Amino acid sequence: MNNLAFLGNLGTGEIIIIAIIVLLLFGGKKIPELMKGIGKGVKNFKDGVKGLEDDIKLDDTEKK
Repeated sequence: MNNLAFLGNLGTGEIIIIAIIVLLLFGGKKIPELMKGIGKGVKNFKDGVKGLEDDIKLDDTEKK
């Protein structure tokens, strides 16, 4: 079964109903802005994690 961890046991019908409710609450014009903000947040998070990994690798090479 191909379930996403954060969705739990939601089926296709439930996801469609949630999408419709979100569309009704925020409207069609706000959703792209919300997705853009989420995308920027995810990108910043990935950049931060990559920076930490680079710092850790740099520290490891300095210790050797």
